[in-house]
Amino acid sequence: MSRHPALFLDRDGVFIENRANYVRSWEDVEFFPQALAALARIQEIPYKIIVVTNQSAVGRGIISLETAVALNERILDVVRAGNGRIDASYLCPAKPGTNDPCRKPRPGMLLQAAEEHNLDLANSYMIGDALTDIQAGQAAGVKQAILLLTGRGKDQAKLPKAKEVPPFAIFANLETALNHLFPLQA
Repeated sequence: MSRHPALFLDRDGVFIENRANYVRSWEDVEFFPQALAALARIQEIPYKIIVVTNQSAVGRGIISLETAVALNERILDVVRAGNGRIDASYLCPAKPGTNDPCRKPRPGMLLQAAEEHNLDLANSYMIGDALTDIQAGQAAGVKQAILLLTGRGKDQAKLPKAKEVPPFAIFANLETALNHLFPLQA
């Protein structure tokens, strides 16, 4: 059985606004219009499209796991309703400092997805708005990790730690990153 490359996407700060007080309810969800259009444009790419999202509000006791999962599914339903394709989604409820293998910067969600979906990590991409996304992708062995300047990306790119991480690409938003990775076919 042949292995498939994947496009791993963080959620908050990538296709919805990141919230300092967490995405706690549907009222906190605001989509980046360019991201929805970009996800619709790449619907036919020969990559698995997989969301990997830390949701520490669960581990912090701010929302329940059931609420986080329901919000995530509703968000993905909107992407799909806009003709975007999401093949799978992984949500890590652990709070920082727990050393949970699923919590980015650890690569647990990507490795689990690779096993469950027969993925070729060496030909895959990870896109996020935080250095932890970059580190998780690199730790999983993806071909390229990409930092977006949406969400927390602008601030993350300026951190001293950004210079300590192996090189990664930076793009203004999901649309520009996807246009670079998957140019429009004539």
